[in-house]
Amino acid sequence: VRLVESGGGLVQAGGSLRLSCTAAGSIASIPAMGWYRWPPGKERELVAAISDSETTYYADSLKGRFTISKNDAANMLYLQMNSLKPEDTAMYYCAASVDYDTLERGSWGQGTQVTVSS
Repeated sequence: VRLVESGGGLVQAGGSLRLSCTAAGSIASIPAMGWYRWPPGKERELVAAISDSETTYYADSLKGRFTISKNDAANMLYLQMNSLKPEDTAMYYCAASVDYDTLERGSWGQGTQVTVSS
C-alpha cells in the first residue's frame, strides 16, 4: 500500500503537532500500521502502532504524550504529539504490514520532518 505522510513542521518545545498518513487504498484490513521516527545521528525507533482491531502499542518513553489513531473510512492514520521536546526532532514515517514484528520491513511512506526548537 502506498503511504504519504503530512503534518510535520517546526514547533516550539511544549507544543503539539498531528501527523497524518494517507493510504492509497483501504486500511481497514491492514493488520498493523505504525509510526517510526529517525532522529539525526541515531537509530530509527517504533513510536506507536495500531492493529486492525485498534489495539495500540507505544514506546515506553512516549506513553502519555503521543496518541496513535486511525480512520478506516478515510484511509487515514494519525499521530497526535503533545508536549513536544527537542529530542522528538526526527523524520517521522508511516508504516504498514501484516503484524507489528514486520512493520520495519513493510510499506513505508517518504516521511515528514518534525523539528522541535528549545
